[in-house]
Amino acid sequence: MTGFCGRARLPVAGFDSAEASEEYDHHQEIARSRYADMLYDHDRNDKYYRGIRAAVARVRARGEKVIVLDIGAGTGLLSMMAVTAGADFCYAVEVFQPTAAAARCIVEKNGFADKIKIINKHSTEVTVGPGEDMETKANVLVTELFDTELIGEGALPSYEHAHRCLVREGCAAVPHRATVYAQLAESELLGSWARLRPIEVEGSRVLPPPAVADCSGVHSVCDIQLSQVSPRSFTALGPVLAMFTVDFSQPVSSAPRSYSSQFVARTGGRAQVVLSWWDLDMDPAGGIVCSVAPSWTYPRPETAPWRDHWMQSVYFLPVEREVAEGENLTLAVRHDDYSLWYGLGSRGRDAILSRPSCTCHAHLAWTRARFGELNDKVRTERYVSALRGVVKEDSVCVGVSDGSLLPVFAHLLGAKKVLSLDSLSMSKRAMEELLEANSLGGRVALPDIRPEQLTCQDLGGEQISLLIGEPYFCTSLLPWHSLYFWYCRSALADLLRPDAVIFPRSAALHVVVVEFRDLWRIRAPCVTCEGFDVTPMDEMIQKSMDLRESHEAEPHPLWEYPCRALSPSAAVVTFDFTRRVPRRPVVSRGSLALVRSGRCHGVAAWLEYRLSPDVTVSEGLIRPVDERGRCEWSRHRKQGVYFFPSAFESAGDGGDAAVFYEIKFEPASGDITMDFNIESG
Repeated sequence: MTGFCGRARLPVAGFDSAEASEEYDHHQEIARSRYADMLYDHDRNDKYYRGIRAAVARVRARGEKVIVLDIGAGTGLLSMMAVTAGADFCYAVEVFQPTAAAARCIVEKNGFADKIKIINKHSTEVTVGPGEDMETKANVLVTELFDTELIGEGALPSYEHAHRCLVREGCAAVPHRATVYAQLAESELLGSWARLRPIEVEGSRVLPPPAVADCSGVHSVCDIQLSQVSPRSFTALGPVLAMFTVDFSQPVSSAPRSYSSQFVARTGGRAQVVLSWWDLDMDPAGGIVCSVAPSWTYPRPETAPWRDHWMQSVYFLPVEREVAEGENLTLAVRHDDYSLWYGLGSRGRDAILSRPSCTCHAHLAWTRARFGELNDKVRTERYVSALRGVVKEDSVCVGVSDGSLLPVFAHLLGAKKVLSLDSLSMSKRAMEELLEANSLGGRVALPDIRPEQLTCQDLGGEQISLLIGEPYFCTSLLPWHSLYFWYCRSALADLLRPDAVIFPRSAALHVVVVEFRDLWRIRAPCVTCEGFDVTPMDEMIQKSMDLRESHEAEPHPLWEYPCRALSPSAAVVTFDFTRRVPRRPVVSRGSLALVRSGRCHGVAAWLEYRLSPDVTVSEGLIRPVDERGRCEWSRHRKQGVYFFPSAFESAGDGGDAAVFYEIKFEPASGDITMDFNIESG
């Protein structure tokens, strides 16, 4: 990319720069595994311990020797609970080698090596018999194989095999059963994540193509912290329904199966989404319940346990439709061995339960947050108002973003010639369908070329007078990956008129020191848990962080994770898109004063784009921080989070306490690295 203006291939948005060693990959997985979150989930741990004690007691009361099989053993915590509860022996099965190695250390360190055997295999590969992995079948089955969707980690096939090959008939199971709940709802917010809505611009109506409007979408679950979706953001059209129950103490089938529940609509509205969660009965009597229900279902929401390893689910109905108050409805769910999907029926008609499958390409190319971004009327108006000031009758406009409507807006505002460059073929195909549906196919060109391949011939012998971008790229993870737009601008430098307008003009990296209400748990040290020493796992998590995150941030949608600002937000680096990408690194140093008391967990970072002298768009904070430090974050993009190696207290008393930073942008790779140091007066 010498000079950033030649025809050399540009880096992809996302900037691949990770180490490729096997050790790095293993520790990368550990860092992302949320073991710290699970070990800090005291509600989960307490319910499991109580359930295990009860199961061991039931088997002991039958006069049997207690042999436990722990599938998905992780750190070995549940196995140690079982032995502490009186089990004679425990087989702990963990397929992931680094975690199995840590579990061996933890079990040995806690004095359980003679009663717990770590088996580093998938449970379906475990053998039983003299000299085999297990000497005998187990009569207590303990598992933690669940994800947000309950069955998404392969729980059903694992249970099916375990009952057939690894446990005795009539075994005690912890958990004993699981129940999946669902509620039909109307929600403009959640519904905007699944379908493109009509958009009004300059008196014209941009319609979604039929292929997108009628598409059932993808079947993958939308897992979110549903507790952060206010009940004011949706209307419940029916009661919470118990859709189906799985009894883990009996043989389990992984074969596809359907369930349905009938109810009467409590109010009229548009059926758009199904909100779903589950709970676990740890004992047969149902007296020990571990629930994943959102906080607003609790009489006292503040008492709801927080978790990130288990969240809640939103499912989008294949077809939205109006329902009337008092209407008899049937909500149906179907599952295969790994996923669920829902359908709605009424008046004796069965719900359609064919697996959702995207046929329009848009749902495969764009994230659900991207659909929400395209449907955001306020955001659209900000872009259109800024474009009005730069689009002229003789404008030769080139758009560089994925799945962007800005080139369409530029045409509607009167640009003479408009080209749109999409980096992803599926996204480009979806945009072609949108242009065709709005009779714009010959007015906005979508050449199948990369920015550095564009020539004067593609522009009809003219030069670019207006280069536009949101910027958005499908492969971006961190906020600054969208700086790919800057590289594209540099590659197109020779095709720009001397007076060409670059839109946006610049981007600024903003940072703020924050105290998280809950997110800190995913990176917290976990030296002990429920009386068991898990230091080896803590050391592995820390090593993972040292390898992957010592100078890097990680992406999180902070609207799902409440936090308080302990410092003012500050723009620490500005990227001037009117100039080419510099050859040398850009380094920014400074400090963030700690003006509020609280526990400093890390730094949040995001980009704000200046579209015009008067219009900016933030991908982070969308309103100024209030007096108490509360933050309101954009729902459309993920922000970057840099976690401090250890949290520290801020007095916020106006003293000299501050966080000093060094931010470095490397033009050769597009990476941004961050170093923070804390000094207290």
